[in-house]
Amino acid sequence: MKYNLLGNTGLRVSELCLGTMTFGGKGRFQVIGNLGQTQVDQLTKRAIDGGINFIDTANVYSEGLSEELTGQSIRNLGLHRDDLIIATKVRGKMGDGPNDSGLTRKHIIQQAEASLRRLQIDYIDLYQIHSYDPLTPFAETLSALDHLVQSGKVRYIGASNVTAWQLMKALDYSHYHDIAKFVSLQAYYTIAGRDLERELIPLLREENLGLLVWSPLAGGLLSGKYSRDKEKEADGRRANFDFPPINKERAFDIIDLLQPMAKAKNTSVAGLALAWLLQQSVVTSVIIGANKMDQLDDNLKSIDLRFSNEELEQLNKASALPPEYPGWMLEFTGADRKA
Repeated sequence: MKYNLLGNTGLRVSELCLGTMTFGGKGRFQVIGNLGQTQVDQLTKRAIDGGINFIDTANVYSEGLSEELTGQSIRNLGLHRDDLIIATKVRGKMGDGPNDSGLTRKHIIQQAEASLRRLQIDYIDLYQIHSYDPLTPFAETLSALDHLVQSGKVRYIGASNVTAWQLMKALDYSHYHDIAKFVSLQAYYTIAGRDLERELIPLLREENLGLLVWSPLAGGLLSGKYSRDKEKEADGRRANFDFPPINKERAFDIIDLLQPMAKAKNTSVAGLALAWLLQQSVVTSVIIGANKMDQLDDNLKSIDLRFSNEELEQLNKASALPPEYPGWMLEFTGADRKA
């Protein structure tokens, strides 16, 4: 297991991160997973034994139950809190009241305290906004996050599911007001969905932010259960929850390439999809979630998989994004600078 620096910090996180969306199975997250405490303990132990030191959760996962199960698992297993990097998130709806969602100072601080109680810890390593809140000014949000950092309840702050302009605006505000800055972005990125490469990845490279990848298997489409001929026969998550949206024709072109590669390497399509991400230099950590131990074991093997230059060229060509303005114009006008 490799340990990468989280953005422009000295914090080292494992290249694979244990995701907890399958923990609990309460509310709308039942379609993702419904693991109880015993199963959570088993998966967490296997992840830690495999070298993972990074756990990602969120207050909205199973309406807080995921955090509770995660915190109890750490206690049940006798893990040393300071050996772990624990990340959680804030933004989503946590009640029926008018102030029970968003990125207001009230909601952020209230939810940070609630997450600490559920996780049974006294500080959060990485506290992330789960998305953008169009009703709350960035100044209020960033001030509240900085307050949590200054109080010692949060070590670092990160963003998730935001646009490039929103992220850059937040970074500039923090810089000019000398307050805590986002050190990472958690975002959807996969060989079958490379939209992040248009605007956000250049920004991450320029500002030296970490990238944490969610849904690296495209909502299960790259799990190995699906193929062009058997799309409707598979019984995976996509059968009940067809998300994230994806260009399936392009995805099946990629799967057609991955299947013989997996057979030749005696591994799985899922393992190769994870390995492709791990070989992207911008990626800090890939978040893996599992419902079964064999899924987690298979995911853990991805850290040892490698592609030949020819294989990478084939995969990159099949998964390449179609040209889009202004990208194709910048490519054209910038040709004289490439030499």
